[in-house]
Amino acid sequence: MSRLVRKPQVPDEHLSDLERVLRSDLDGVAIPNSDPGDTYLVRLVKYVPGEVLAFFMVINAILGQAIKAGGNDAAMAGVPVSVVAVGALIVSCLVLTPLFCWYVREDGDAWIVNAIVSTIAFPFWAYLMGAVAFADHRDGNLAAILVLTFTAVSGVISPSARKLKLREELAATPKEGPRLVGALGG
Repeated sequence: MSRLVRKPQVPDEHLSDLERVLRSDLDGVAIPNSDPGDTYLVRLVKYVPGEVLAFFMVINAILGQAIKAGGNDAAMAGVPVSVVAVGALIVSCLVLTPLFCWYVREDGDAWIVNAIVSTIAFPFWAYLMGAVAFADHRDGNLAAILVLTFTAVSGVISPSARKLKLREELAATPKEGPRLVGALGG
């Protein structure tokens, strides 16, 4: 099982039928040599950027301790802790989350869709977990409602199916070496 959402795989001859019929009409219809991809519940779990959130929560705990020790005027290397907290949130969300999705991708993963949804999900989860960047606006009840709503909606986002035949043809096509080497060799 992949760590990222898997794309459904449909053989080329069935793809035109798949595009004409709504996906909900195909529930329960078995298409030979196909892989339906991840289900709604599996997508719910895979869209949560758990590894990046864990890393962020360690940074957030350090920042929280700095604020407890130094109060609202606490600083790190002359920079207010609140500014460092917002910077850590932005870097974790916009850089580390998509980078992680790219890094752990496997063949058949919809890593771009996963990166987009996980990047959007990150601030919701960080808010729920008490990120220092949101300290002035923290409301636990609102955080729970936002995470539950976003998570339920995100499971509906399903990557489009990919064509097996085209992918297999590309994999079977031998790649040619550099032309310059062939020309000089003889």
